[in-house]
Amino acid sequence: MLPDRMFTTFRTAAQGLAVQREKIAVAGRNIAHANTSSRPGNEGVYRPQSVVTSLGEEQNFQRMLLDNVQNLQQANAPRRLDANGNNGNPQAAFTHNLGPQIQVVETDAFRYEFDPNHPDADQNGMVRYPDIDLITEMTQLISANRLYEANLSVVEAEKQIIRRSLEI
Repeated sequence: MLPDRMFTTFRTAAQGLAVQREKIAVAGRNIAHANTSSRPGNEGVYRPQSVVTSLGEEQNFQRMLLDNVQNLQQANAPRRLDANGNNGNPQAAFTHNLGPQIQVVETDAFRYEFDPNHPDADQNGMVRYPDIDLITEMTQLISANRLYEANLSVVEAEKQIIRRSLEI
């Protein structure tokens, strides 16, 4: 039970790192494909992507809260450990996913430019490109990078706290 509590900060920071890592990857892909044209009728064309995060289910939080309250109430009760070192309560471990759910969403947003000499131009001379705003993508990339670094700082701070507590 104590190791579960000790590493909760690491799990939380890891979830934040995963979200920011996905945002950085999506922004990088969007920037790389910003000026990629597509042939008329080509369905395999790059579509602009975005990361949508949603909160976990409320039931997960309620279940975890009840589990922790029960564990605190039973803190003084004698415990028997099984062969794996667990106290026999399968819900005592941190198994609930309370972090954000990540989903990469593609949109059918395109911009058209008139360039009749381009090899991908249609019969009207229009070339289709993904509708990607480079300024927005760079802003999201910088923001995600800074949040990623902030989560790394949390991991480093927690490591220092554990290291100092072991020195005592």
